[in-house]
Amino acid sequence: MIIWHWSAVVASFRRIFLLLSYFPFFSPHTCNIPPGVNPEAYQWFQTVDTDRSGFINLKELKQALVNSNWSSFNDETCLMMINMFDKTRSGRMDLFGFSALWDFMQRWRAMFQQYDRDRSGCISGMELQQALAQMGYNLSPQFSETLVQRFTVRGARPGIQLDRFIHVCTQLQSMTQVFRERDTSMTGNIRLSYEDFLSGAVTRLM
Repeated sequence: MIIWHWSAVVASFRRIFLLLSYFPFFSPHTCNIPPGVNPEAYQWFQTVDTDRSGFINLKELKQALVNSNWSSFNDETCLMMINMFDKTRSGRMDLFGFSALWDFMQRWRAMFQQYDRDRSGCISGMELQQALAQMGYNLSPQFSETLVQRFTVRGARPGIQLDRFIHVCTQLQSMTQVFRERDTSMTGNIRLSYEDFLSGAVTRLM
C-alpha cells in the first residue's frame, strides 16, 4: 500500500504545471487565447504584464525586449513601437497590439540575424548597406556608415544593435513613404518647402 503525503502531491502537480508551461500549445492557458492573437505573443504578454492591467506600458516593454548582449532596448525604440501599435491611443499596448508587435519583431530580428554574419550582435556599415539594398534602398556606403556612427552605442564597438536597427529601418520606411506621396511623377526628385518637410517628419516619426 502506497501512502501519499499531501505535500508530495502538491509538489507533483507543480512540476507538471511548470512542465506544461514550457510548451505553449499544451499550456492550460492556451484555451483563453483570443482569435487572431499569436500563441507565443499571448504567453509572453502574460509574463510581461506585471501589474495585470491588461496593457503593456513603456517600462514593461523595456523589460521584455533585449539585444543580443542582453542589454535592454533603448527608450526611443520602445516608445516608437508603442506609438505604432497603441490602437487605443492610451500610451500602452493591449494584447492585440502586442501580438502585432510580436510579429513585427520576428520579421526584423530575422533580417538582422541574416546580415549579422559574424554573430557579433551588431550590424556593420557594410552589413547595413546590404540589408537596406534587400529592402530596395539604393543608398551609398557613406550613408550607411553615417547611420552606423549616429546609432552606435557610446563607448561600444562600431555597429548597430537590434533595437537601433529596427529604429533606423522603420524611420527610413516612414520617410520614404513621405517622399513617395510627394513624388507623384515617380522621378525620384521632389520640391517641397521646409515646413512641408518638417510636417512630414513630425507626422511619420513622432
